[in-house]
Amino acid sequence: MTAGSQVSGEVVTAAPAEPQETRADLKRKDNRAWWLVLPVVVSVAFTAIIPLMTVVNFSVQDVFSPSDRVFVGLDWFYEAVRRPENREAFVRTLLFSAQVLLVEIPLGVAIAVAMPRRGFWVSAALVLVALPLLIPWNVVGTIWQIFARADIGLGGWTINNVLGIGFNYTLDSTDAWITILVMDVWHWTPLVALLAYAGLRSIPEPYFQAAQIDGASGWATFRHIQLPRLRGVLTIAILLRFMDSFMIYTEPFVVTGGGPGNATSFLSILLSKMAVGQFDVGPAGAFSLIYFLIVQVLCYVFFTVLTRSGR
Repeated sequence: MTAGSQVSGEVVTAAPAEPQETRADLKRKDNRAWWLVLPVVVSVAFTAIIPLMTVVNFSVQDVFSPSDRVFVGLDWFYEAVRRPENREAFVRTLLFSAQVLLVEIPLGVAIAVAMPRRGFWVSAALVLVALPLLIPWNVVGTIWQIFARADIGLGGWTINNVLGIGFNYTLDSTDAWITILVMDVWHWTPLVALLAYAGLRSIPEPYFQAAQIDGASGWATFRHIQLPRLRGVLTIAILLRFMDSFMIYTEPFVVTGGGPGNATSFLSILLSKMAVGQFDVGPAGAFSLIYFLIVQVLCYVFFTVLTRSGR
């Protein structure tokens, strides 16, 4: 049938053709959409790229004054790798992060499993668990600096006078390490617990009903139903806790200042002393870039191992 043909006395006319968009018009529209990305590019440039390039610039120079500097190439990088003090701080920081993960991840999951799933106590438990996360980092350090003191702190006084164990984190390196570790566990285990609790709440109720019908024990339910479905949130929790513990600064700086000796002098504290205390911006720039690369590489290894183990 053609346009204008007559059927049963009526004339059928063809519908007007819609204007066809040319490839040039579509390309012009796509290019306009890129302007929406511009705010993100500008934000990233000011918050990450420009500061990073500034550090790179300092890392290849020996700066004597704002107008007097000498190009030294990669000398500061070689020195940062060779210095025994830096290597010891790296081992110390890595050991601290490993201990944090070994304690906080199982403890956070155990707290999440023990939290109520319904009723009034759900809100009360969430508020109580989240309280340490609401306290600023420097305040956490101040709290534990006073709490763990052997003379006036409740915790330190109880350990010395009630338990009869000699404890003084200002003089003993082991006591200082334990104080920093316990403080970090107290402060950040709630984050793991809340993430794990959110993962547990997302498991459909029929899974638990089926386990109950089969007569599965609590451990069997956790091993075969809850734990496999927590893999995603636990991957996030492990990455967050590793990055934060590996870059920890404020709490140990407030409590021990890196002491006694270098017992709690982590990489971040060493870097701060170098950049702010000694104003060695060249070595500090090289050190911070190596520090940055170590965090990126270790996080990539963690993420790769955790994601591949779940396949």
